[in-house]
Amino acid sequence: MSLVLDSAAQDLLFREARTANSFTDEPVTEEQVQAIYDLVKYGPTAFNQTPLRITLVRSAEARERLVQHMAEGNQAKTAAAPLVAILSADNEFHEELPALFPAFPQAKDVFFSERAARENAAGLNAALQAAYFIVGVRAAGLAAGPMTGFDFEGVRKEFLDDDHTPLMVVNIGKPGPDAWYPRSPRLEFDQVITTV
Repeated sequence: MSLVLDSAAQDLLFREARTANSFTDEPVTEEQVQAIYDLVKYGPTAFNQTPLRITLVRSAEARERLVQHMAEGNQAKTAAAPLVAILSADNEFHEELPALFPAFPQAKDVFFSERAARENAAGLNAALQAAYFIVGVRAAGLAAGPMTGFDFEGVRKEFLDDDHTPLMVVNIGKPGPDAWYPRSPRLEFDQVITTV
């Protein structure tokens, strides 16, 4: 094997990791979420813009409000998950760039003065960070159930504001009984990789 990461870690993060559809009732602590974030915050983004924002849905009242916006097939598992996170892109991320990208603080105005440019950049880079977040959840020994089956505009109005675009809702916890669908196929190396 050509990878430096040991086989057990590879299994934990990728080969054995799955999208969970049920969870135990074991809580996900603030300390676990802090540890996940403290790891994944180092994943790269363009200009270090880090536009991902995470809204943790912990209260019963907030959970009830969120479940109403989920697609029917996602409602029960979202209601029952120990923790649910709404991942969104901050379209005003550029305000932090002078501090986050001190090598070129002018990037804020040179590249991101227009809202459309910020929305495009925020969407792409927050999606990268969402992927890091899912891997971080796995690194914590938890399972993630990311979903895009929900009313995006309803979730934005209910939990965010006009400067944030929802990307996905992620159920988080220890996997419960029958948590997994059968493993879906993946494309092989030669179906994906082209050398020029």
